[in-house]
Amino acid sequence: MAIIDFFDRGWRSNPNGSAYIQDDRHFSFNEVGELSCQIANALLATGMPKETKGAVWATNDVTAWTCTLGLWRANMCWIPVGARNAAEENHYLLDAFDCEVLFFQKYFAAVIAELKPRLPKVKLWVCIDGAPAEIPDAVTLDNWLTGQPTSKPNVAVELDDVVMLSGTGGTTGLPKGVMNTHRSAQTFCAHFLMTCTYGGNERPVNLAAAPMTHTAGLLSLPATSRGGTVVVVTKPDPALLLGAIPKYKVSEFFLPPTVIYRLLDIPDLKQKVDFSSLRYVMYGAAPMSIEKLKQAIEVFGPVMTGGYGQTECPASIAFMRPDEHLNSDGQIACDERLSSVGRPNPLIHCEILNDDNQILPQGESGEICVRGDLVMKGYYKAPDKTAETIIDGWLHTGDVGHIDAEGYLHITDRKKDMIISGGFNVYPSEVEQVLWAHPAVQDCAVIGVPDAQWGEAVKAVIELNAGQQVSAEELITLCKDKLGSVKAPKTVDFVEALPRSPVGKVLKKDLRQQYWANTERKI
Repeated sequence: MAIIDFFDRGWRSNPNGSAYIQDDRHFSFNEVGELSCQIANALLATGMPKETKGAVWATNDVTAWTCTLGLWRANMCWIPVGARNAAEENHYLLDAFDCEVLFFQKYFAAVIAELKPRLPKVKLWVCIDGAPAEIPDAVTLDNWLTGQPTSKPNVAVELDDVVMLSGTGGTTGLPKGVMNTHRSAQTFCAHFLMTCTYGGNERPVNLAAAPMTHTAGLLSLPATSRGGTVVVVTKPDPALLLGAIPKYKVSEFFLPPTVIYRLLDIPDLKQKVDFSSLRYVMYGAAPMSIEKLKQAIEVFGPVMTGGYGQTECPASIAFMRPDEHLNSDGQIACDERLSSVGRPNPLIHCEILNDDNQILPQGESGEICVRGDLVMKGYYKAPDKTAETIIDGWLHTGDVGHIDAEGYLHITDRKKDMIISGGFNVYPSEVEQVLWAHPAVQDCAVIGVPDAQWGEAVKAVIELNAGQQVSAEELITLCKDKLGSVKAPKTVDFVEALPRSPVGKVLKKDLRQQYWANTERKI
């Protein structure tokens, strides 16, 4: 199936039903489907080929998401850019990934106008909600679509055509472009549909509360494929999220653990909100506290659904169904079970490999590796990086773990230095580059440390130049200005000398050990 088929299947079965709801406004499948066709036809009318890459710079918004659907309908490639990213990060993604079409909300026009002279590859600027004075050569979506037909264009599709080019990070700190295809996207959707089942003609109501440029966008596709409704929350506001659940009879949603923790901190939450419509509350993107998971089961009901994936293997290497959180007697399962990420999904092959790329016996720890149709096509314009990550067909995740006697996958450590804070990837070397630029800093190391709210918090350990001084607050502010608040350190420690190997390499493992020594998990 092409990725757009997961919308079109619902369009055919429920044409007059609500595909999306935003701010009490209902958007029918017919309305969204026809608009996506106009967008696709307008894109094709430019003469740009299917390899064309387009980005959507917007907050959660139905029209913005419809632009993504339009790109897919034209069999073009979507570059997700986060509305919360620092401007320079989005500039890098748009430029390095050869973006040619940029859809954007007027709210972001000023910052985009500043970047525009450094984005010479972008040929078409489309403002989805008005005419921005800052970018006079931008077209408005309404004007651009004038005269475009609402019929589906006839576009040839190959399963290995790239439909998503998502930024990730690596040892250099610069994002690599992960090329996901119709094949990997359909495998993700199939995994989700196998795990989160609905009976008869029941249609899901999916709540898109997390950023749709993140996991929430992909997770909306299985809902629309069933003719279900996606309720779009435009701001990360717990009151909006909680209010939407009983109002729209929400049956499923995804949140990273840090947001779930904030909800659980609300006094008497279970008594204040009717959660009876929920069937699946999905968590993932970062390790979750076992105690908080137990609390979530008590508050939301037996609906918690764990997931594990990564950009290179989109969002569905493993799932843990709601019933797997419980024993046969209905009581909450043991901590060993709850600490897992579930069983590997059926349409992939997941094994634990040693450093010689040999499959280890069940129970032994090594690197989690995956092969099958879920795996990305490769890294964009980086065959060397692709060859380092996909070896003999196995995608090396960089995560260390084991599969227990019951077949549950456990992640116990991380080979790479990446930090997952509140469900967002933070790459230490990117932060270190900013810190090294300060004149008082001789050397530094950025690591993740345990944090009750964020899962991992970013910590900077600083070695100062002789006779120099700088405050923790000044360094944190510097990083916030350059990288945004998500990637900025939450805390800064100063040391006389960083631990180093005989060849002078900073030993981050030794730094991490003192902060993780009294914790059971290592990520």
